[in-house]
Amino acid sequence: MVLRADDFSRRPSRSATTGTLPTVGNMSITREFFRHPMRTGAIAASSARLAGVMTAGLGVESAHSVVELGPGTGVFTEVLLRMLQRDAHFTAVEINPHLVQELRERFPSLHVAEGSAEHVAAYVTMPVDVVVSGLPWTAMHSAPQAAVLNSVCEVLSPQGRFTTFAYAHTAWTPPARRFARLLRSRFAVVERTSVVWRNLPPAYVYRAALPVRSGLDRYGQPASAAS
Repeated sequence: MVLRADDFSRRPSRSATTGTLPTVGNMSITREFFRHPMRTGAIAASSARLAGVMTAGLGVESAHSVVELGPGTGVFTEVLLRMLQRDAHFTAVEINPHLVQELRERFPSLHVAEGSAEHVAAYVTMPVDVVVSGLPWTAMHSAPQAAVLNSVCEVLSPQGRFTTFAYAHTAWTPPARRFARLLRSRFAVVERTSVVWRNLPPAYVYRAALPVRSGLDRYGQPASAAS
């Protein structure tokens, strides 16, 4: 999968952006938010519009290996499954056991790993082309933010891509600004989209490519200069 300058500018497909917030998904996320607010990070499920922006221009259709971190109730998961080619490897990593159970029931053929995103390397067996993240970055301290991003860069292929989102109202908070700096230190290409207003709360998306690493990655491949 070769990176092109215009790849990130593609508009999401109509099929990925139609629809409304899933009622069952909202109930599950709201329930888990009140149980574990810092771990869940969202009070409502992401919208179909945000899912479309999150998955556009990443080359998911031609990817051989895709990982989703923090899939929650599976809003992004459903879109990714429709986009992936039949023989692609798709792994979802979710830390919340209640949401893991719901995901396994909703997507019986999906490999759902119960665990922390920091340990994503333990759940994949090949370089990953695309990592899609729904993790609550602004609810994390600096050490977990860095640990997860380091793990993402470790498993990504040299041309790998990463996408995540953040809520617009948190953009100027210290955790959000720290994450933005970390992201730009870990990837050679970083883009932030305009605000997706059709989401609760409104959000923007980060798309990143060309992970920056040091030494050799876990697959024994030479990596770039230290971040």
